[in-house]
Amino acid sequence: MEPAAAAAILSALAPSWSSVTLLCYYFGYLAISGSLLPGKLVPGAILADGTRLHYRCNGLASLLQLVTLLGTGVYMNIISPTVIADKGLELISTTFIFSLFVSLILYAVGRDSRHWSSSLKSHVTGSFIKDWWLGVQLNPQILGVDLKFFFVRAGMMGWLLINLSLFAKSLQVGSANLSVVLYQIFCALYVLDYFFHEELMTSTWDIIAERLGFMLVFGDLVFIPFTFSIQGWWLLANKVDLTIAAAVVNCLIFITGYTVFRGANKQKHVFKKYPKAPIWGKPPKVIGGKLLASGYWGVSRHCNYLGDLLLALSFSLPCGVSSVIPYFYPTYLLILLIWRERRDDARCSEKYKNFWPEYCKLVPWRIVPYLY
Repeated sequence: MEPAAAAAILSALAPSWSSVTLLCYYFGYLAISGSLLPGKLVPGAILADGTRLHYRCNGLASLLQLVTLLGTGVYMNIISPTVIADKGLELISTTFIFSLFVSLILYAVGRDSRHWSSSLKSHVTGSFIKDWWLGVQLNPQILGVDLKFFFVRAGMMGWLLINLSLFAKSLQVGSANLSVVLYQIFCALYVLDYFFHEELMTSTWDIIAERLGFMLVFGDLVFIPFTFSIQGWWLLANKVDLTIAAAVVNCLIFITGYTVFRGANKQKHVFKKYPKAPIWGKPPKVIGGKLLASGYWGVSRHCNYLGDLLLALSFSLPCGVSSVIPYFYPTYLLILLIWRERRDDARCSEKYKNFWPEYCKLVPWRIVPYLY
C-alpha cells in the first residue's frame, strides 16, 4: 500500500466529534424509544434462581419511527442521507472505542457486584482477559435498560441504517443497479423480519446464557453492522451486472433460506411454549420430554443454522464471484456456526445424558442433511 493511501486511511479512521455526536444521538434515541414506545412484554427464559426478565419487544415500532424521522430530516435538509457512508471508517473506530470503554466499565462494575440474582451475580475467574472478554454478569442493566438486549437491537438497526446510507450513495453516484437493489431488498427484509419476530430473540443462547463482555458488545455494535454490510460497501466501489437467471437463482436461495431459518426458529419457540402443539400437522416427536425431533428439528439438529447460512449466501451472491471479499460474512458465519454446534453438542450431551445419543441416532445430521 502506498504511504499516501495508508495515511489517508489512518486519517479517515480518526474519530471526530460529529461521529461521536451521531453515535450518542443514536443510542439516546434507542434508549428513549425502547422505554416509551408500546410493545409486547415478553417473559424471558427462567434463570437458575427461578427468576426471569421481561423484555419490551417494540423494536419494529422503534425502527420504523427512526427511519421516518431520518427521512423527514433528509427531506428538510437537516441531515444528509449519505452521512453514514461518508463517515464509515471513523464511525467504525468510534464505535470500537465505545465498545472497549463500555466492556471495561462492565467488567469493573460486575467484578464488584454483591448481587446474588442470576442476572447480576458476579462470575469472576481471576483472569482479567477472560472475564473482560466473556463478561462477568449475565444481564447488566442501566436505568432499567437491559444492556444485552439493547446492544443487539442497536447492531441490527445499525446494519439497516448503514445499508440505507450506502444505497443513497449509490443513487448519488449512479451505481444503483440490479445487484445493489437485490442486496438491499434481501437485507432489509431480513432486518424487518428480525424485529417483527423480536420476541423469539429472548430465548436464544446469547440472551439466556452468554454473559455480557467485550465479545458480545463488540459483536453487536461493531461486527454485526459493519461486517454484515461489507457487500454494500463493495458494491458501492465495484459494478456487478447480474443476469436475470442469476438474479432468479439468488431470489430462490433467499426464499429457501428464510423459510428454513424462520420456520425452524418458530417451531422451537412454539414447542417451548406449547409442547403438545402439532408440527407439520402431526403431534411432535419428543425425546426425553424436552428434545424436539419433529419438523425441521427432525431433519437436522440445527436446521436453523442451515437457513441462516443460505440467507448469508444470498446477501453475497449479488456481488458476483470476482472477489472473495463480499463472501466474508457467509464464510465467517459457517465457521462460527460449526463451532457453536460443537459447543452445543457438548453442552447437550452433559445436560440430557442418555437421551442425547438417542436423539442423535434419530437425527444424525448436525446442520446440513446428508452432508454434515
